Amino acid sequence: MSHLHRSVMIASPSRPAVVRLAAALLAAVLALLVAATPAWAHNTLRSASPAREATLTRAPTEVVLEFMARLDPTFTTIVLTDGAKRRIPTGEPVVSGAKSTVQVTDALPNGTYTVAYRVVSADGHPVQGSYPFTVADPTADAAPTGDPATASARPAPPAATDADGGLGTTIGVAGSTVVVLAVAAGALRWRRRSTHR
Repeated sequence: MSHLHRSVMIASPSRPAVVRLAAALLAAVLALLVAATPAWAHNTLRSASPAREATLTRAPTEVVLEFMARLDPTFTTIVLTDGAKRRIPTGEPVVSGAKSTVQVTDALPNGTYTVAYRVVSADGHPVQGSYPFTVADPTADAAPTGDPATASARPAPPAATDADGGLGTTIGVAGSTVVVLAVAAGALRWRRRSTHR
């Protein structure tokens, strides 16, 4: 074996050393990823009742939101609005761990509603969002929408103007008839006088 070949073999690392080095590097990368996970994982909404885009046959009496991480009760807000963007009265949010609940104090008529929330996790990260749901109770009335098209489609109340206009038209026709009859009678008298001459 030549001297050069022996030098290359001595300088080259052994196979077990390469495996150990790769394993150490992999362990270091995994450790960095695990350490960085809490900083990357912001809180998110896990579940909601009423659910997003749900159609309910009975109006809900409460809104319950559950998140992935614990909430700070001081900075938890849940707002319920109707289809006309009017705020629906609710109780104050009650926070228990990662869950927040508000009671709906008024009965909800049929219509579309929006749940909007803004919460702060225990680690200080703010999270906000919104989603709609619909109440479609076959025994309930529809909620006001505030839509001008809906308002214009309402039947007009009986108007005195129409009745007065009809009476005025009748008087006008009767007056015209009297005038025509008077003119005809005058013409008939004038004709008789002309004939007697």
